[in-house]
Amino acid sequence: MGVKIGDIKANKKSVSIAYTDKDGNPQKLDADRLIVSIGRVPNTDGLNAEAVGLQLDERGFVAVDGHCKTNLPGVWAIGDVVRGPMLAHKAHEEGVMVAELMAGQAGHCNFDTIPWVIYTSPEIAWVGKTEQQLKAEGVEYKAGKVPFLANGRALGMGDPSGFVKMLACKSTDRILGVHIIGANASEIIAEAVVAMEFAGASEDLARICHAHPTLSETVHEAALACDKRTLNF
Repeated sequence: MGVKIGDIKANKKSVSIAYTDKDGNPQKLDADRLIVSIGRVPNTDGLNAEAVGLQLDERGFVAVDGHCKTNLPGVWAIGDVVRGPMLAHKAHEEGVMVAELMAGQAGHCNFDTIPWVIYTSPEIAWVGKTEQQLKAEGVEYKAGKVPFLANGRALGMGDPSGFVKMLACKSTDRILGVHIIGANASEIIAEAVVAMEFAGASEDLARICHAHPTLSETVHEAALACDKRTLNF
């Protein structure tokens, strides 16, 4: 069970949110601003899909296969009108893939390594599976988690909030997911994406030399933490 939002009260200076946490305890949060970013839907109304036989799913998304082909010959669809995250970079990669396919090349887009980013303060970024997903799928994993509080660059910047968490397969050590909360998370996540694209293991990142002092060292430490052998935490 997750968080449940209750009453939201707002005035010109602040917003007060009442909610129930995952343990069922009532909580209250006072904030300067509240961003509501739920309820996004595909903009397919008025497309007249039925008239041409274009297949939509139950939520109004254009139905496509793994290469973004629709049920109509020679028609592809990408971006926010098809399945998957409504992210600009995901749409970009789909567009490149479709263009390559149209040109007779071997286009490909790995939807399992699309990075997600929330540009808040601190930033939030992740790629791959969450612990909840792995548990639901019955996948045995190991986790390494290191706070930015143990990172010299973060301390020097005066912004040591957040952490890096790495999830790796318990038997193969292959990286299954990386989650970052902290300064420049949107930039740091790229290292995890590259490693996962090459089917890398936590050991691979643990053995790579990272420049000091850098925020990316926390990724290195999280990889080491997967086997409980951190050097600085």
